[in-house]
Amino acid sequence: MSRPNAHFSIVGATWALFLGLAFLMMGNGLQSSLVGLRAESEGFGTTVVGIVMSLYFVGFLFGTRVANKALLNVGHIRVFAALASIASSSVLVYTLAVHPVTWGLMRFATGMCFAGLYVVVEGWLNDMATNANRGRILAMYMVISIGGVGAGQLFLNSNARDSSQLFIVSSILVSLALVPVALSGASAPPGRVTPTLPLRRIWALVPTGLITSFLSGIANGALFGMGAAYASAAGLSPGAIGFFVLMPMIGGVAFQFPIGALSDRLPRRGVIFAVTAVGVAVPLIHQGVEPGGTASYALMLALGGVMFPLYSLGIAYTNDWLPSEEIVGAAGQLVFTNGLGAVAGPFLAAGLISAFGNQAFFLAIAAAHGILLAYLGFRIVSRDGLPVDRQADFVPYPSRASAVAAQLLVRRRKRNGSSQGH
Repeated sequence: MSRPNAHFSIVGATWALFLGLAFLMMGNGLQSSLVGLRAESEGFGTTVVGIVMSLYFVGFLFGTRVANKALLNVGHIRVFAALASIASSSVLVYTLAVHPVTWGLMRFATGMCFAGLYVVVEGWLNDMATNANRGRILAMYMVISIGGVGAGQLFLNSNARDSSQLFIVSSILVSLALVPVALSGASAPPGRVTPTLPLRRIWALVPTGLITSFLSGIANGALFGMGAAYASAAGLSPGAIGFFVLMPMIGGVAFQFPIGALSDRLPRRGVIFAVTAVGVAVPLIHQGVEPGGTASYALMLALGGVMFPLYSLGIAYTNDWLPSEEIVGAAGQLVFTNGLGAVAGPFLAAGLISAFGNQAFFLAIAAAHGILLAYLGFRIVSRDGLPVDRQADFVPYPSRASAVAAQLLVRRRKRNGSSQGH
């Protein structure tokens, strides 16, 4: 099959899932920022806002396990329809009961639902993928995941963010995700149990991978859990808040592949160190910049450009040290570890803001990256790295994906077997 025909074949097989995913991500991206904004404007208090926002990630951790069991019992289409319906309904509850407990419960429910929806979509994509197109499908999944969340921020340009209208828009977007999936002719794949590799084995072989995953989760959780609330407290207009949250996502899409390609040609641990150093510098520089200006947007673009690839780099570095049969199991633990970090991120950001003021939001991101930078520096000095010619090829991994997406990873090893090291 020629390359153009192969490309159209992939599009024909996956368009319904990717269109449904795009609606899901737009709805999720909009409601996530909107909840943070409204919670702040309703006077919940910074610490309470942090707790409410973090409960999404708590629900996400539980959701993957619930979805896997449901898939084995009732199948992909029914699970997708049920979870999308619950997620759509949960958004509307925000308008009915403006209370931290209610909103926290809805954030938890939303996290559970979206984790399950990702499991369903990834399982479907994995069933459609072949050895020839896995990399392209995962790349499309990453771009649509980040791009959809970013597109959702554009709805914040509306002046209706203090009413129920944008919550209704978010609910509509999530509901629309059902249409292409329900009408798709793609057959549902069989339910599969995703294997899990013991944490102690990953820690023994590649502690750097686990630590990178956890600390990048803290930084991402802080940025996307409290970013909109920070921007609102800084006095930005609704449109400016949308662009403030959008710019890191544009940076993530733009820099994911160039940084990944660089890590294939240079020692990967050194690239992770350099990317992390930028992740420390950019938020500290932003401390002296007026939010919402050109310099602020440029810095947010750069911040997303290093934060999103960092998680993928951590997974790629872990894969460098593991045999092929352990990759999927290890990815499950890295996703879980990243989720734990994402739970802690809004707590950390909210605590620092409460103690030192709104601008301390960026200190949370810099602190997470700073700890990782110090650890990487120690490892580089004390441990030899893997030679470049023995590194596996980099593949972008969406930060919001579940462990099922690991089955789409392209494993083009330049060597046989694995080595012991960190």
